[in-house]
Amino acid sequence: MRKNILVIGDLMIDHYLWGECERISPEAPVQVVDVKKETKRLGGAGNVIANLKALGVNVGVMSVVGDDLIADEITALLSSDDVKIEKLVRETNRKSAQKSRLMAVHQQVIRFDKESKEDIKKSSQDELVAKFSEIVANYDAVLLSDYAKGVLTPKFCEKIIKIANVNFKFVLVDPKGKDYSKYKGATLLTPNLKEASLATGIEICDESSLKKAILKLKDEISLTYSIITLSDKGMAVFDKELEIVPAIAKEVFDVTGAGDTVLATLGYALANGFDIKSAVALANKAAAVVVGKVGSATATLEEINKYSHHFGDELEDKVKTADEVMEILKNSDKKVVFTNGCFDILHVGHVKYLHKAKKLGDILVLGLNSDASVKRLKGESRPVNSQNSRALVLSAMSSVDYIVIFDEDTPYELIKKIEPDILVKGGDYAGKEVVGSDVAKEVVLIEFEDGFSTTNLIEKIKEN
Repeated sequence: MRKNILVIGDLMIDHYLWGECERISPEAPVQVVDVKKETKRLGGAGNVIANLKALGVNVGVMSVVGDDLIADEITALLSSDDVKIEKLVRETNRKSAQKSRLMAVHQQVIRFDKESKEDIKKSSQDELVAKFSEIVANYDAVLLSDYAKGVLTPKFCEKIIKIANVNFKFVLVDPKGKDYSKYKGATLLTPNLKEASLATGIEICDESSLKKAILKLKDEISLTYSIITLSDKGMAVFDKELEIVPAIAKEVFDVTGAGDTVLATLGYALANGFDIKSAVALANKAAAVVVGKVGSATATLEEINKYSHHFGDELEDKVKTADEVMEILKNSDKKVVFTNGCFDILHVGHVKYLHKAKKLGDILVLGLNSDASVKRLKGESRPVNSQNSRALVLSAMSSVDYIVIFDEDTPYELIKKIEPDILVKGGDYAGKEVVGSDVAKEVVLIEFEDGFSTTNLIEKIKEN
C-alpha cells in the first residue's frame, strides 16, 4: 500500500535558460548568449516532492506563495505531477520565489533571483495550521523543507510539530540557519557537517567532536534520532549509540539536491516501517544515485537497487536487513522461499539443501542465526565462524538471493516480515511443529544429505 507523506516548506521555480556563447555584445564588453532552450521545474520543497514521487509515494503539499504569475506556474506544476495541494495560501505583496539560471558552455553564467524572504503573515500561518489539524490523520509522515524563504516561522513550526506528535506522525526536517530551537520535538533533522557545526557551536573535526555535536542536537532539540550528513563520508546517526554509515558513491558529478533526496528517502523509509539504521542505509544509497547525475535529480527504488548491485560488493550486497528485503519484495509477484539455520561450516549437505530449496521458487531468502543466537543454541564453543564470515560464504552461492542475520532463537518475527510463499526446513522436522508455518502458504521438508553435519565435521577435525 502506497504511503502518504505531506511536504510543508518553501516552494519555488527553478528556471533554466540554455544557450551558446560565441560573441561579445557591441553595446558593452559582455558575452552574448544565444538562448536555445528554456525549462522550468519545481525547486526548493519541490525537489523533496519530486524525490518522494520517484519513490512511489502519494504526496500532499502546504505552503505560501505570492499572488502572481509564478504562483500560477507553481500550482500548474504541482497539479501536473499529481501532487495533492492541501493548502497554497496566496499573499499579496509577496513575490513567489524563482531562481533563473543562464547556462552556456556547460556551466552557469549567472543567476537571477526573484523572491520574498520575510516571514509569512500570521493569518497565513493560522490558515495552514487549521488545515493541517484537519488532514494530519491522512498522512504517515510530515516533511518540513526549510529554504529560509519565510514559510517555516518559529511559531508555525512549533504548532505543526506539536499537532504531528499528538497524532503520532513522523516529522522530518531539512533545517536552515543556526537556531534549531524552532524544530524542537521533531523526529529528526538532516543538517550537513557545516550546518551542524554552526548550530551546535562545536567544530566537528573528528569522531569525538562529531559525537558531541550529534548528542547536543538530540538533547537540546528533543529529537527521537539525531543525524548529520557527512558529504562524501556518508551519514552519522545516533539512536542508542553513534554509527557512521559510509558513503557508497563511486562517481560524483553534482551534489545539487542530495539533501532533498536524503530527507525524502528517510521519510519514505520511516513511513514504511524501517528502523532508523535501515532508513539511513537506504537514504545513503539514494544519495549515491543522485550525485552521479547532473542537476537536482531523483532516485527510484529500482535505481537504488541496481546501483547497489552494480557498484557495491556483489557478495556483501546479498546481506540485507529484514526491512530492506521486505521493501524489495513488497511489489514483487515472484514466489518467495524462506529457510534458516546456523550454517557454521558449509558442507555438501548444505549446498544440496539450498539448491533444492531455491528450485521451489524464484527468490530464496536465508535467515542466518547471529553469533549470539548460535551460542545460545549450540553452546559456548560455537560458532566456529563469525556471522559475517558465514554470511559472506553463503553469499557466494548462486542459489541464495538474500541473507538476513537475526538475533532471536527462532526466525518467527523475521518470517512474519518476509511472508514467504514456501517455508523450507530439513527432513528431521518431520512430525514436529515448524516455526512460521502459520505465516507461510506452504511448508516443504527437504532431506539432508546422509553423513554430513557441522557437528560431525568438528568431531573429525578434533580426532585428526
